[in-house]
Amino acid sequence: MASADLRTELECSICLNIFTDPVTLKCGHDFSQDCIDHVLDTQEGSGGYSCPECRKKFQDSSVLQGSITMRNIAQPNQEESGVFCTHCVDSPVPAVRACLHCEVSLCDKHLRAHKMSPEHTDPILSMESRKCSIHKKILEYYCTEDDTCICVTCSMIGGHKGHEMEPLDEASEKKKETLRNVLQKLLTKREETEERVQSLQEHRRKVEEEAAGDTERVTVLFIDLRRRLEELEKRILREISRQTEQISISIQDLEIKKEELSRKIRHIEELCNMTDPLTVLQESDTGDLCDTEDGDNEDRKRHEKLLHDGGGLDVAGVLHTGLSDIITEVNVYFYRQEAADILLDINTAGNKLYISDNRKMASKSYRCQKRPETPERFQYCPQVMSSQSFSSGRHYWELDVGRSDECIVGMCYPSIERGGHKSEIGKNNKSWGLDRDNDDDQYWVIHDSNKSLLPTNPSSNRVRIYLDYEAGRISFYDLCDPIRHLHTFTTTFTEPLHAAFCVWGGRIKICGGNQEM
Repeated sequence: MASADLRTELECSICLNIFTDPVTLKCGHDFSQDCIDHVLDTQEGSGGYSCPECRKKFQDSSVLQGSITMRNIAQPNQEESGVFCTHCVDSPVPAVRACLHCEVSLCDKHLRAHKMSPEHTDPILSMESRKCSIHKKILEYYCTEDDTCICVTCSMIGGHKGHEMEPLDEASEKKKETLRNVLQKLLTKREETEERVQSLQEHRRKVEEEAAGDTERVTVLFIDLRRRLEELEKRILREISRQTEQISISIQDLEIKKEELSRKIRHIEELCNMTDPLTVLQESDTGDLCDTEDGDNEDRKRHEKLLHDGGGLDVAGVLHTGLSDIITEVNVYFYRQEAADILLDINTAGNKLYISDNRKMASKSYRCQKRPETPERFQYCPQVMSSQSFSSGRHYWELDVGRSDECIVGMCYPSIERGGHKSEIGKNNKSWGLDRDNDDDQYWVIHDSNKSLLPTNPSSNRVRIYLDYEAGRISFYDLCDPIRHLHTFTTTFTEPLHAAFCVWGGRIKICGGNQEM
């Protein structure tokens, strides 16, 4: 900032260049000699002169004074270097400029006259910087072998004799061409760097957006994880407490039975010690006294169970299963794999079901589609299976069910019945389904005709079905924000699985892939 301020102070306010032969008016303002001369010449004949900076009036133009201070700052001190004007022979005057064309040094006076000759080169500050330090002649050539500027004497008898050399102008143009090539490469690299910066900035924006979403999801997830861990802890502790209580109850039952047995023993002993046979024979409860097998088998089984398997509670197994379920939920919550591209198998579609051309949408049709009857086609239900089957791995797909009145979505074995009421998803042991009733705003899960109402109501129009074949899990999710787990079926799969959909009213659509209808 200080350098910029100093440069401003050294600029002529008329030409806005660094002072050349600076002079000072009586008002104190400085100007270049040529500039103020031109201004004052234009004011001649107007009855006076004025400063172009502050407009102060003067009677004549002979008021100019040399600004020694400004000249010392704006121009090199030629007097200290011993360079004087070539033309001032009688009285040496320090030179302020030099002309390469004439090879002369000039003072202020002769510099103004010299500028009137247009064929001369622009004056330079110092002639010495343009001369050979050895032969004191003008530098005219460039030695390409030594990479240095030389004079004509250097090229003929000096240390550069026989070297490759070029005129300064040609060498300068060659160097400029090289610099232009370098400049073009640098510009290209800068452009590439700018593009990389822009791409990284765009990537950073995406990462920041994803990070914001992930942060919110992780926060919600850990709240849910803590809740589920607390519920698992309470359930296991309740089971442990129940086990202890069960043993205590069994002990109490055995103590009561022991007392009853002791009572019978005492009574039998009393009968055995009686001498009166009539009394012994008239005893009315001897049948009950002689029944020694009353509940013994059940008591033994209960006793063995309590002793050998801790009352039926496998703490490690329950804990492992509970934690596995939680880990599965975490995997699903952050599942990055693309959704499976599910297509509907029109060969399985019931005739009361319309299938779109891209096989991504199924809707209830009240007009028979008149498809040929085949063993694969569902006869009773407006139902269809996917053409893809899954016999390993993890997969998921998402459905838009918001436009259905009632639908069942899920999975089934290919051996599912194709006719009759038992062929409906969930009405057999070969299918697992989520029943969504939009009219009643309810979710049900169903398998092997066992139907359970879920405590949560639909919150979005989209449902995710997640399959982990090896783990034997089919999970359903409501794709609200955040994603909400609805239910998980757990079993051991014995056949490949197909996605299956039953539409009792309206339509459902598979999300992802080609969505054109």
